[in-house]
Amino acid sequence: MKKTFLFFFLLISTLSFSQNWKTNFEDAKVQAATENKNIVLVFSGSDWCGPCIKLDKNIWQSDAFKKESAKKWVLVRADFPKKKANQLSDELTSSNKKLAEKYNKEGNFPLVVVVDSNGKVIGKTGYANVEPEDYITILHGLEKK
Repeated sequence: MKKTFLFFFLLISTLSFSQNWKTNFEDAKVQAATENKNIVLVFSGSDWCGPCIKLDKNIWQSDAFKKESAKKWVLVRADFPKKKANQLSDELTSSNKKLAEKYNKEGNFPLVVVVDSNGKVIGKTGYANVEPEDYITILHGLEKK
């Protein structure tokens, strides 16, 4: 009985901190407007960019970020993998390229862009070797500028 209870507790706690990374920017804007949130748009090279991989592991997957992002932001990931096994659909690749043309003209990876529900840029940052709580503070700082 204790094992069953523990299993369900872990399952529920995992689900409560799960993230909902979107890949459709237009859907994200609608959700952001409906929920009165900003969007955190992340440009990542998930299988080749060392700082992108560290940002994902140390920040995006942290419980602190998952908890804060669920309350404060709509998350969008524009991924640019290079390995053949990780290639995205043609439609998603095209969509990510269009986002990069607008928000990441310099081609920086990782690039984190905070935008409002209309798609207006509020601020940009990149990788920082800090604790998740400090990165959350950085993102909130961008929103206050």
